[in-house]
Amino acid sequence: MSLPVASRWKSLPHAGPAISVAPMLDWTDRHCRTFHRRLSRTALLYTEMVTVGAIKHGDRDRHLAFSADEQPVALQIGGSDPADMALAARIGADYGYAEININVGCPSDRVQSGRFGACLMQEPLLVADCVAAMKAAVAVPVTVKCRVGVDDQDPEVALRALVAAVKAAGVDGVVIHARKAWLQGLSPKDNRTIPPLDYGLVHRVKAENPDLAIGINGGIATLDDARAHLAHVDHVMIGRAAYETPLILAGVDRLLGHADPAAPDPDPFAVAAAMAPYIAAHVARGGRVSNVVRHMLGLFPGYPGARAWRRILTVEGVKPGAGIEVLEAALAALRRPDGGHAAAASPPALDNSIDSRHSQPD
Repeated sequence: MSLPVASRWKSLPHAGPAISVAPMLDWTDRHCRTFHRRLSRTALLYTEMVTVGAIKHGDRDRHLAFSADEQPVALQIGGSDPADMALAARIGADYGYAEININVGCPSDRVQSGRFGACLMQEPLLVADCVAAMKAAVAVPVTVKCRVGVDDQDPEVALRALVAAVKAAGVDGVVIHARKAWLQGLSPKDNRTIPPLDYGLVHRVKAENPDLAIGINGGIATLDDARAHLAHVDHVMIGRAAYETPLILAGVDRLLGHADPAAPDPDPFAVAAAMAPYIAAHVARGGRVSNVVRHMLGLFPGYPGARAWRRILTVEGVKPGAGIEVLEAALAALRRPDGGHAAAASPPALDNSIDSRHSQPD
């Protein structure tokens, strides 16, 4: 099935629509992205949000280093000073990120006090200044992730004002979380679920801007949902569903037309086995098994033995001296839906190389 699309997401190596995993704090770290890449070769992956201050003054390798086999991967930055944002974008581009994204959607108290995140919906011209400065500093695409509005703003007005401002500044794409954010009265967690979704507004804004790559985010739980949205927008960003039930990503390449029609989707047992060399290398560098396997807990939804899989990874993975035998034991506790034993699935021919900049353990 071909998917209609007016423009492609420019950070991707292929033309056409995009599906991505949203930037999620404490979740989409480099270990999570390495795991997700075993499920899809073409999904666009995002980092957690990294603040300008952390990039300027913190341990850059810890915040920014990643393995080459995670690509395409985008760096999301939190900040609002155009000069600082340009510097952070340049540093990110030097690390090799395929896209630099500006956070205009996070509603936490921390970002409000720092004058970035969702509160920037109230300052579209400042966001545009950041886009312009970053575009002048880097050759890679610069994008924005935003809400439809905050607090008492009229989303019909606020979203269009933000999109118009950043479009005039040369932005390469806008991903819109189709909910308003309430900076007062709702926690960041509640802001992800309580404000009502307005997909229609995002679709209309795309129709009004056919020459601008626009994506949609919020409450998208299945690839059928993604397919329906891709009839209207260029990019679908999936958040919690991709993390909590990561097997959803196994169908992304086929949906986007980048998989052999005759080949099956990635097998979860083979995906888990393919993570073994990565986990072993991480442990050898002084890292913990739990740093990696915590992202893999939802890989076998509904499979016989899935509860034991989660328990073994969670309990045994944090113990001192834990190694790859934890993954082996968890796999041995599983059964295939047809009743067959998981057995020792042979890892597929995947690139398990570790980039030199990915050498620091958590």
